[in-house]
Parts: sequence; C-alpha cells; structure tokens
Amino acid sequence: QVQLVESGGGLVQAGGSLRLACADSGRTFSTNDMGWFRQSPGKERESVAAINWSGGRRYYAESVKGRFTVSRDNAKSTVYLQMNSLKPEDTATYYCAAAEDDKIDYARVTWRMYDYWGQGTQVTVSS
Repeated sequence: QVQLVESGGGLVQAGGSLRLACADSGRTFSTNDMGWFRQSPGKERESVAAINWSGGRRYYAESVKGRFTVSRDNAKSTVYLQMNSLKPEDTATYYCAAAEDDKIDYARVTWRMYDYWGQGTQVTVSS
C-alpha cells in the first residue's frame, strides 16, 4: 500500500528557501503521479505543484511559478518541492499526494484527483 511521509518543513525568513521531501514506502512509486498541496486555516486546500510518473509533465500554481520546482527521484521513491523566494503568503501545511492510473489533468490539478495523502508538514514564512 501507499504510505506518504513529508519532511523538510520549518520556519524561515521571507526570501529564504526550503526543500520539502515526500517519501513513499509503497512499492509502486515509479508508476504514481505525485502532487503537492497546501492549506491554511480558514482557506480551501489548493494545488501547488504536480509531476507525473516519468517527470515529463509538471504543473505549478500561478502563485508559485518561477519560485517553486517539483522533481522526483524514482530510485529513491521520493518527490521533492524546492521552494525559493518564500513569501509569508506561502505559510501553510503542505501535503504530498499520490495518484494511481495516470489520471491527472496537468492543465488543472485538483485535490480530488489524488488517491493517497501524507500527514503534512508545516511551513511558516516570517516577514
């Protein structure tokens, strides 16, 4: 089964960087599409970035384009989210998600497309 564990969150100053990682303990990581989402209190869960099984397809929310980079290392069963030029508005709990069956629409990524979720890691950006 798929088990996702996020790491790498923390407290950073605005303009700083963090790299989040999501490790999949399952045995089918290389066939799964992976996504990153975030949620703040009182706000709807929103997509941040996504990457398909091969790494050939990527999605970024408009608010993070040019600042965040999603990548994956299938040999390590890990997906990453490199976050640069962080802003206070990026403060949220960040969740890793996995989808089976190559079903993600990379023109518009939504949380309902994904099958499995990690527990989340907190990112706090101070001004």
